[in-house]
Amino acid sequence: MDSAMILQFLVTGLTNGILYAIVAFGFTMIFSATEIFNFAQGEFVMLGGLLAVTFTQSLHLPIFISFVAAICIVALIAGLMQRFIISPAATTSFVTLIIITFGIAIFLRGLAMFVWGKNPYALPAFSGEKPIAIFGAVITPQVLWIFGIAIVLFLILTFFYTKTIYGKAMLACNYNRDSARLMGIPAKRMVTFCFMLSGALGAVGGVIIAPVSMTFYDQGLAVGIKGFVAAGVGGMGSPAGALVGGLILGVVEAFGAGFISSAYKDIMAMIILILVLCFKPTGLFRTGTG
Repeated sequence: MDSAMILQFLVTGLTNGILYAIVAFGFTMIFSATEIFNFAQGEFVMLGGLLAVTFTQSLHLPIFISFVAAICIVALIAGLMQRFIISPAATTSFVTLIIITFGIAIFLRGLAMFVWGKNPYALPAFSGEKPIAIFGAVITPQVLWIFGIAIVLFLILTFFYTKTIYGKAMLACNYNRDSARLMGIPAKRMVTFCFMLSGALGAVGGVIIAPVSMTFYDQGLAVGIKGFVAAGVGGMGSPAGALVGGLILGVVEAFGAGFISSAYKDIMAMIILILVLCFKPTGLFRTGTG
């Protein structure tokens, strides 16, 4: 196997890994704020892609406006989900809350099937589809957009959490919600904002990946599982772990499909998660049990 093919697998793995990392970051944000797993996170990706397709192809809006509109709508859906479904059940058990998120995911999946049907949809590339050859590997301009948007996205999130008052307030609620309330921070509002930000992240992932791999009503199930695995590998609650876990998973999947068989691609995620849980249960970037 030559170096060009290896580079091709690497690019493919990193492209998919970025999507997994974005979904994993959403899992991490909500887990840090509420200590629950939001298994509707993958559906945010699906909704973002399908809404962008609708705005672009049915309403004939420019891609940038469709991008922003899809993100805003999915963020609003995530906020309403937290405010009217998750929040009233906050005093119930951990398992009950997880089941609720599963129910929301199934509802959103069914709603998407009703609205868009079962056919896959493709979103036009942001800047053409002419392939680019780099050291023998062939990539499309959309892949460069994915890398660029992902880098900007994580830089913005880093700035938000470290330099803005709202980001610091969210971190304070994550560390100790009772102490944050005593300091005058509206904890419930911060949790709702956390869900909205998580929904927006998922929508971003859905829009940027749609021109590369088609979007469809059932997309969120597989993406959500991969994102959850990536968050578990990196360490649930660790933003850096979400990024690294997603990239590791994407690259291992790509090389596994290339060297072994594409039939085992989805099994790779479970194998990686089991290995990490056996040798470092807290994940690669998280220490202790808290």
